[in-house]
Amino acid sequence: MLLLLIPGWTAAHVNQVDLGLSLADGKLQSFYLAVGDYYGVPQRDVMLLRERYRLHDEELPVALFLAARARVNSSIVLDLRVSGMSWLDIGFRYGLTPEIFYMPVRVERIGPPYGNAYGYFKKYRPNREWRKVVLSDQEVIDLVNLRFVSEYHRIPPEKIMELRGRGQNFITINEQSGKVKGKGKGKQGKDKGTQTVKRKGRRK
Repeated sequence: MLLLLIPGWTAAHVNQVDLGLSLADGKLQSFYLAVGDYYGVPQRDVMLLRERYRLHDEELPVALFLAARARVNSSIVLDLRVSGMSWLDIGFRYGLTPEIFYMPVRVERIGPPYGNAYGYFKKYRPNREWRKVVLSDQEVIDLVNLRFVSEYHRIPPEKIMELRGRGQNFITINEQSGKVKGKGKGKQGKDKGTQTVKRKGRRK
């Protein structure tokens, strides 16, 4: 297991997180496992990040995605997040344009919650005017989780969009997608390998 170097965290605290996971809803267990598998991160580390930074579950893939793309430790990204920066601005800080959040899709008419984000993409992509793209934190969460669930379970993004448009959250969508594809490990993401928890301020 990856050595955890979190100031103030003890073995007893780590065990408490494990106990919490063992008692957690099955859907959440499946989601944390999928996130860890996709990004090449131990499941326990995924849980520790959530506990330490008080993240919503669907923010976990965003933190790991940006850390991998920026080639920094996820703790650095999350320190910026808790300081008040938006997910979009964290990307800009590391020279990452909003283009990284988009997946190609084969539909022309895109409804909520993706219509606004893809409208910006269509409008500003030709001239690379990425600074004009305005994505809310929730839109970034929806886009990153779309990529994560689609690539991990090898399911067309259009299907994920359809389920999300019906109001299903990604915890449920991930579980349903896993049942459809069986218990295979899925496809690990291109952004795998970021170590999630190290001493604050150190790069990988």
